[in-house]
Amino acid sequence: MTRAASFKRRLLGAEMTAGLFCCSYGVQVVEALAGSGFDYLLFDAEHTPNSLPQLHAQLCALADSPTVPIVRLASLDLVAIKLLLDMGVAGLMVPNVQSAEEAAQAVRFTRYPPHGVRGVAGSVRATRYGRDRDYLARAEDRFSLIVQVETAASVKDAERIAATPGVDGVFVGPNDLAADMGLLGQPGHPEVVEAVSAGLRRIRQAGKSAGVLCAEADVPLYRAAGANLFALGSDLGLLVKTADALAQRHCSAPAASPRQD
Repeated sequence: MTRAASFKRRLLGAEMTAGLFCCSYGVQVVEALAGSGFDYLLFDAEHTPNSLPQLHAQLCALADSPTVPIVRLASLDLVAIKLLLDMGVAGLMVPNVQSAEEAAQAVRFTRYPPHGVRGVAGSVRATRYGRDRDYLARAEDRFSLIVQVETAASVKDAERIAATPGVDGVFVGPNDLAADMGLLGQPGHPEVVEAVSAGLRRIRQAGKSAGVLCAEADVPLYRAAGANLFALGSDLGLLVKTADALAQRHCSAPAASPRQD
């Protein structure tokens, strides 16, 4: 069983998985994190200037690790999905999915005909450049599709979205949800926490993996609500937090103020 197929099996079984966003688009950072023991690394192509060649290099840096690579797309885009699947990602996260119909479209974009519209390529990384003769028949078993719900309306509709055939997990985004609820910058607000928890429960009722971005301290809270797919921050977040704390203990220079440009 490949690591991608193993990860999908764990998602379908709602087993506990934890990973980290990668926002630095740095090959050396990925190579260093490859030995940390995360279940997955989530490469962010939505909010970072991560190019396809950079992503390819990062995937290569993770190739010998049991940690699987997942990429968060910028949007539901057929061309981007086709290219990333051909690059051999183990999973995709589609942001801001608003309905079961959008979720179904995402599924179609990742499947070969007759169940979808994915184009067929031969000499690409996903097929080991044509050496993997079983790839076309087994592609669905080696790939996980996760969709994100990030608005109050989509979180309330999370059960129907999660029930979409071909969707392996639904990930609740607390930051955008907070903004949509009129609580910009307050993902820890009690109303947001309750909305996230309710969304997670709806996803699990549909029998799919429920995911969330949260601090380590909030894992028990969201675990109790049904979450099993956790993003525990980002590479840059860990770097900045650790660096700031170290500097505050030993340095006299003030922390950098926000830029105004």
